[in-house]
Amino acid sequence: TQVMHRLRENGWNVLGVTSPGYGEGKTLTAVNLAVSLAMEATQTVLLVDSNLQRPAVHRAFGLAECPGLADYLLDEQPVEDLLLHPGIGRFVLLPGGRAISNSTEILTSPKMIALVEELKHRYTSRVVIFDLPPLLHTADVLAFAPYTDALLIVVEEGKTTGEELHRASS
Repeated sequence: TQVMHRLRENGWNVLGVTSPGYGEGKTLTAVNLAVSLAMEATQTVLLVDSNLQRPAVHRAFGLAECPGLADYLLDEQPVEDLLLHPGIGRFVLLPGGRAISNSTEILTSPKMIALVEELKHRYTSRVVIFDLPPLLHTADVLAFAPYTDALLIVVEEGKTTGEELHRASS
């Protein structure tokens, strides 16, 4: 509710979800948030697995590795052919596809920026959520953040240190 309120009051519809480190629940949070928002009748939700070094969103839905964002960006596959409809409310998933090592360059490529703009503006009632890699382990989030309206930083009590949170939010 708070996330949706912030998005609406600012006219935003593109949210990145990250965490300071690995294993802090960011992907699960992104999936749960996307599914929850998709249950509202006034909007659709697109969840994009943009953790290209370690794509994992598909596993939350019990899916095997499948083509996705990396295949669109690198292999000219049409994005429409890669979208999955898991049958949950008004929810659509764009998996990450195969793991790639040069994710920062790919996430900031002109093709990716054009895709973000297309996803952001095609449907006014769509919320686009990007599941991003951990903030302190790659340059991906810092490079990609300007193309989102807001970032949600997920922390795990008892695991994420105050110093990690400070570094992640600076």
